[in-house]
Amino acid sequence: MGEEAAAAAANGLNGGSPGRAVGGPTNPMVTPLLTDLYQFTMAYAYWKAGKHQERAVFDLFFRKNPFGGEYTIFAGLEECIRFIANFKITEEEISFLMQCLPPSCEDGFFDYLRELDCSDVEVYAIPEGSVVFPKVPLLRVEGPIAVVQLLETPFVNLINYASLVTTNAARHRFVAGKSKSLLEFGLRRAQGPDGGIGASKYCYMGGFDATSNVAAGKLFGIPLRGTHSHAFVSSYMNIDEIAEKSLCSSNGSTTCEDFVSLVQSWLGKIQRSKPLHGIFGETNQSELAAFTSYALAFPTNFLALVDTYDVMRSGIPNFCAVALALHSLGYKAVGIRLDSGDLAYLSCQARQFFGSVEKEFGVPDFGKTTITASNDLNEETLDALNKQGHEVDAYGIGTYLVTCYAQAALGCVFKLVEINNQPRIKLSEDVSKVSIPCKKRSYRLYGKEGYPLLDIMIGENEPPPKVGERILCRHPFNESKRANVVPQHVEELLKCYWPGLSGKQREELPPLEELRERCMKQLDQMRPDHMRRLNPTPYKVSVSAKLYDFIHFLWLNEAPVGELE
Repeated sequence: MGEEAAAAAANGLNGGSPGRAVGGPTNPMVTPLLTDLYQFTMAYAYWKAGKHQERAVFDLFFRKNPFGGEYTIFAGLEECIRFIANFKITEEEISFLMQCLPPSCEDGFFDYLRELDCSDVEVYAIPEGSVVFPKVPLLRVEGPIAVVQLLETPFVNLINYASLVTTNAARHRFVAGKSKSLLEFGLRRAQGPDGGIGASKYCYMGGFDATSNVAAGKLFGIPLRGTHSHAFVSSYMNIDEIAEKSLCSSNGSTTCEDFVSLVQSWLGKIQRSKPLHGIFGETNQSELAAFTSYALAFPTNFLALVDTYDVMRSGIPNFCAVALALHSLGYKAVGIRLDSGDLAYLSCQARQFFGSVEKEFGVPDFGKTTITASNDLNEETLDALNKQGHEVDAYGIGTYLVTCYAQAALGCVFKLVEINNQPRIKLSEDVSKVSIPCKKRSYRLYGKEGYPLLDIMIGENEPPPKVGERILCRHPFNESKRANVVPQHVEELLKCYWPGLSGKQREELPPLEELRERCMKQLDQMRPDHMRRLNPTPYKVSVSAKLYDFIHFLWLNEAPVGELE
C-alpha cells in the first residue's frame, strides 16, 4: 500500500478508519457534481497550467450575524466531512462533464478527475454546535488547489442553511425560555424534501425538543410529536359513528363497555357544575365524537385540537369530558392544542377552566394539563405572548422557523488566503468584504466572570495567547479599536476533522444529541447582553498586533495606486 492509499484508509476513505468510520452524505444528491460549473472550469484551467497540485489554504466564514442578532450557531460540519470522506467522481459523472465542458478540454484532465479524492486534503473546523462570529473561519481547508476548489460550493451549501436554521431555532428557544417545549412542525412548508429534513435536524440541534417529521425521526433519532388535524374533527358527523365503544382500564383489570356513554355522563356533570355554569351551553357533538374516537385509539396519548368550532364553548368542555372519562379508567390526558384566535387570552381561559375542573371533581393536577399553541408562530409572536401573559406550555412552530422567513441566507463565503505558503488577500471598496490573509489560528478568550470576551485570530506561527498574560487585540481594519486583554481561560477554536496526509489525529463526529447539548451549553456561557433580542452588544472579533500589521502591509502592497491629472 502506497503512502497516499495508506492515508486514505486511515482517514476512512474506502472503508478504513482510525476511529469511527465516516458514512456517506445523508442526502444522496450530495455528490461531486453538486457544485457550480465554474469550479470545474477553474479546475481545468489549474490543470492546464500545471497549477492543480499547488498547496492552497481557503477559509470558510461569514460576514454578518443573521436576524439582527450578535451570534450564530455553526452547523453542517458533519455533512461536509461525510462528503469529502466519500468524494469520488464516477465514470457516469465523468461522461456528463465531458459533455458540459468545451470540446477543447483535453482527455488527460478527465483521467485526472477519475483518480481524484480528498486523501490529501486537510480540514480544520470549529466544533459543530458552537456559537460563532463573523470573520472567524468556521473551516480552514488545505490541499491541492484544484480539488479544494471543487469543495467550495458543496461546503458553502451544506453550512449556509444548516447554520442559519440552527441559529433561528436557538433564537426561538431563547425567547420561549427553557421551561417551554418547542416542537418543529415545518415539513409541509419547508423548501422541498431536503429543506424539511435539514430543518428538523438542525432545529433539534438549536434547542427544539421534537419534530413532526417522521423521516427525520428515523434518520436522526429526533423525538416525534403529533396528534390530529381539523380534518379528523370535522370528519365526524355524530356520536353514533363510533362502533367499537369499549376501553380497558390502564391496568387491564376492568373494561368499560361503553366509553361513549361515560364521556357523555362526564359532559353532563360539567354542564351541571355551578363553577363552570355559563361558560358554555350545548357543545358540538360531532367534535365530541371525534375526541372520543381519538381517545379510544390513543388512551395514553390523548391530545386534542380544540379550535375547530369554538374553543371555550365547545372544544375545552368536550376535551375535559373525554379527559375525565379517561381519568376514571386510570389514564391521564396529555392536553390540548390551540391553532387560532387570541392565544394569550384563550390559554389563560383554558387554564382557568382546567383549574375549576380539578377543584370541582378532585382530579389531581388537572389544572396543569398541557396547553400547546401553534398557528404561524415566530420569534416576535413568542415575545408578544410573554409580554401579554399566557399559559402556554408548548409551541408548535413551522413556516417562519424552517423557511428562515426573517432572513433568506447566512452568506458564507470561501476565500483563498494562502497558496504555496504565500499569503493572499481579497480587496474591496467595501471594507467588510476584505479578506484576512494567511493561514491562521483562532482562539476564544474568557474573562474573570467566565464569559467569552472576544475571539482573536493570529498567524499560524505566532505564539498562542496564554492565561494571565496581557495580549493586544486589534480590530482587523479599524485602527482606533483595540484593547489589552488578560485572559483567564484560552480556548483554541479550530480542530482537525480531516487530517489528509498530515498524520494528525482526527476529531470524532459526535452524535446529534451531543451537538445539541454543546449548543445549549455554549449559549448559556454567553454574556446576556450579547444574546438579547433588541440592540444586543456586538461581540468583539480581533486579530493580533502582528497580524494587523501584516494585513495592512499586504493591503497596501496589493492595491493599485491611482493617478491624478
